[in-house]
Amino acid sequence: MLTMRFHGSMSVLGTALLVLLAGCQQCVSADSDILAPPEVSQHNGTMYAACKMRPSTSLPDGLPKVYGQVLFKQDYPHGKLKVLLRFSGFPREGNPELRAVHIHQYGDLSRGCDSTGGHYNPHGVHHPNHPGDFGNFESQQGRITAMIESDATLFDGLSVIGRAVVVHEKIDDLGRGGDAGSLLHGNAGRRLGCCIIGISSPNLWNTYHKQHNRRMKRNDSTH
Repeated sequence: MLTMRFHGSMSVLGTALLVLLAGCQQCVSADSDILAPPEVSQHNGTMYAACKMRPSTSLPDGLPKVYGQVLFKQDYPHGKLKVLLRFSGFPREGNPELRAVHIHQYGDLSRGCDSTGGHYNPHGVHHPNHPGDFGNFESQQGRITAMIESDATLFDGLSVIGRAVVVHEKIDDLGRGGDAGSLLHGNAGRRLGCCIIGISSPNLWNTYHKQHNRRMKRNDSTH
C-alpha cells in the first residue's frame, strides 16, 4: 500500500510538472508576441510605420511650413531600419539650405513641436550618436526626398513607435560646435515641422518607394 501511494504521489507530481512546463512555454510564447507585434506575421516578417509631417503651430512668419511623410520599414528581428523622407514647403528660390531631421523623445503635440521633448537618446550618449539622428538634407525645388538607413528600431523596448520626427530650421553641426548645445541637439535651431510615428500597412511604403526608385533612375540617366 505504501508503494502504491508513493507511485501515485510521483504520478501527481509528474503531472504538475508537465502543467508547469506547458505554462512556461505559454509565457515564452506570450513574450515572443510582445517582442514581435502581430503586424510582423501579417506582413511576412516585416514591420512598417509612417509619420505625417505638419508645420509647427508656433512658427514665426517667414519660416518654411513643412508638410510630408516619413516612412519606415524593418525586417524582424534584426533587420536594418530603412527610412524614406518626403518633405515639401521649402523655398524654391535662392541657395537651398541643409535641414536637420531627428527623432525626438515624445509623441506629444499638445504644444505643437515644442512638446516633443529632446532627442530620443535611450543610451544616454552625446549627439550625433542618438539612434534617431538622421543627419542633414538639402532641398531641391522646394522638396526633400531621401532614403537612409538608421540605427533606430521599430521593435522591442527601444522601439521608436509613438515617438516624434522633427524637421529643424538649420543644419546639424554633428556635435562639432564646441558647446553644450552641439552635444545635445547639434544646434539645429527651431522646429519647422513634426509628426508622431505610428504602425502602418505596407501600402504607403510600397507606393512611395517605387516612386523614389523611378526618380533615382531618371536622375542617374541624366548624369
